[in-house]
Amino acid sequence: MAARNACEVEMLEGGAFDSLAPLQFPRRDFLKFFGSGLLVAFAPSAASSQESGGRFIFRGHELPKNISAWLHIAVDNSITVFTGKVEVGQNIRTSLAQQVAEELRAPFASISMVMGDTALTPWDMGTFGSRTTPTMGPELRTMAAAARQLLIATAARRWHIDAATLQAVNGVITSAAGSRSATYGEITQGNDLVQVVSGDPALTPATNWQIAGTPVPKADIRKFVTGRHIYPSDVARPGMMHGAVVRPSGYNATLESLDTSAAEKISGVQVVHDGDFIGIVAPDYSTARSAASAVKSNWNVPVQPANADLFAILKKGSGEAPSRGPDKQTGDVAQALARAPIKHDQEYTVQYIQHAPLEPRAAVAEWQGGNLTVWTGTQRPFGVKDQLVEAFSLNPEQVHVIQPDMGSGYGGKHTGEAAIEAARLAKAAGRPVKLIWTREEEFTWAYFRPAGVIQIRAGAEADGKLTAWEHHNYNSGGAALGTPYDVANQLIQYHPADSPLRQGSYRSLAAAANNFARESHMDSLAHAANLDPLEFRLRNLSNPRMRAVLQAAAEKIRWSAAKSTSERGCGIACGTDKGGYVATGAEIAVDHATKKLHVVQVIQAWESGAVINPDGLRNQQMGAVVQAIGGALFEQILFAKGKILNPFFAEYRVPRFKDAPQIEVVLLDRKDIAPAGAGEIGLIGLAPAVANAYYAATGTRINRMPMAPA
Repeated sequence: MAARNACEVEMLEGGAFDSLAPLQFPRRDFLKFFGSGLLVAFAPSAASSQESGGRFIFRGHELPKNISAWLHIAVDNSITVFTGKVEVGQNIRTSLAQQVAEELRAPFASISMVMGDTALTPWDMGTFGSRTTPTMGPELRTMAAAARQLLIATAARRWHIDAATLQAVNGVITSAAGSRSATYGEITQGNDLVQVVSGDPALTPATNWQIAGTPVPKADIRKFVTGRHIYPSDVARPGMMHGAVVRPSGYNATLESLDTSAAEKISGVQVVHDGDFIGIVAPDYSTARSAASAVKSNWNVPVQPANADLFAILKKGSGEAPSRGPDKQTGDVAQALARAPIKHDQEYTVQYIQHAPLEPRAAVAEWQGGNLTVWTGTQRPFGVKDQLVEAFSLNPEQVHVIQPDMGSGYGGKHTGEAAIEAARLAKAAGRPVKLIWTREEEFTWAYFRPAGVIQIRAGAEADGKLTAWEHHNYNSGGAALGTPYDVANQLIQYHPADSPLRQGSYRSLAAAANNFARESHMDSLAHAANLDPLEFRLRNLSNPRMRAVLQAAAEKIRWSAAKSTSERGCGIACGTDKGGYVATGAEIAVDHATKKLHVVQVIQAWESGAVINPDGLRNQQMGAVVQAIGGALFEQILFAKGKILNPFFAEYRVPRFKDAPQIEVVLLDRKDIAPAGAGEIGLIGLAPAVANAYYAATGTRINRMPMAPA
């Protein structure tokens, strides 16, 4: 974007990290660095504070009440916006800037975003759960609207005219007669204005949006396509060394013996040994890896399970915590099932899968006078800061975490392992250290999307009306656990389990697993009732938003005319989570000779309230479809004897160009509904739609993910 402040240019332009000093000066000094500007205090009304349930206090963190913490207008009319949210490829930098520009009535090009910097941005829990749009969007819009009102009031006071006669357009305040005008920067020049604003400023209705709601091109896109963008793995510091960690030979291993003599003979190498931690510091990456390979270590790896034992282990539940009570229980499921003329009982399974980001974990750590600065790729900069504070027994003021836009996360970069390891090595070496995990390390030591077992029993009347629904999820999670369908008798539970592997968040969480099981089950019930699968779903849906996306997908894929054959199949599925609604239609081709299936076409109908950037949303949904193909068809972690057996892309199958189908995204833009997050649930419709299409073509059900691991 144009009009970048000098500090951000230094941070993001290619090669600038070589001379970048850590930005650890106080916030007031940071604003002075920009020159004089606008400072506005914002105090919510008592009513809004009560309604929010503590809008400005969260888990002990009090969020700033003043606009200056979120927004700065410099003398040259450039606008800097501060947010703890981070850009990981979802293009949130663009859509947040659009919303600020909309409410501030400023050019989009004048907006610069400072994101994920714990010294400069307000505290934020993290970028996950599709929460940026519905939570950070309104926060920034509120601050921008309040700033615009203050700018108008300030101009009116200076010009001794009625504020109602002034308007803010394109970063300029102008009088109705056109006799007076001033840019925002001219109004704020030389003044730090402080004004308490009570209540919540009125926000622009989506029907009146001029910048939000339009397909603004991705911010900084030229840097991304020309390779000038700086990722965490690109960061460099003066005098920087490179690090490597010697990993155990299996999970839960303890070190029995160690010989570092060969590594220590390599020129420039320093070995760091602390308990079971063995690290290398070297002048360059290649030497660090070579030295790590030269270390001879023996580990005691306890007996551990393998894939073959997985689902039996998960169904046993957790030895530490009792099975949870019902998440939802209405009516009498057992009685309804006993009376139902149509019933179906089925178990579904999902394997562990890797996040497989193109950029593995990376961090650069630097100690200066007892203070620690870390540049790292993380979805939770403030969470990683807390981990560093705890790991090194520091005060929070001593730790600064900076997140350069990273090469994807998919929910897999919530934790700060690489940051802590880099900081340990840097402290021992007395110099900055860069640590980049190898692909094998990323695939082995990062956490996985949880595996799971899902059991569903359901019943329906002869006319296809659902009467009973019982859904049990073992281990994979509770996201999208509840059914969107109308059924009087329900028993829906999530059961935690002792996972053999380290597991954690993944894009869509457990919604992909729960929706795969539910929509596959609905398809089976439809066929048992001799009903068209679309008609069966609509017969049991009263939610108008879900019905709308389902009908839109069916119309676009020409469902009424779709005729499945033994070589071609057509399937449909729908789902909802986190305020969004999706329906997916899939056409597949089946090669009976090779027993392979190929996804030919996917229609994804989507509704998540008012659309902020239609092109960005389409791109996000297309990306979700491609990613979902991997988990649906072939992605799975293979493990045995405490080791991952497929820790490389050569052995771990992700979607390739040849796997990509024709994709069309249908957006239902509901300007009457507040925007919801769209980053996650775009994954949840593909797998069941493909499974249902496979049944339509072959008459065979596939009740597992991945469906075609070979």
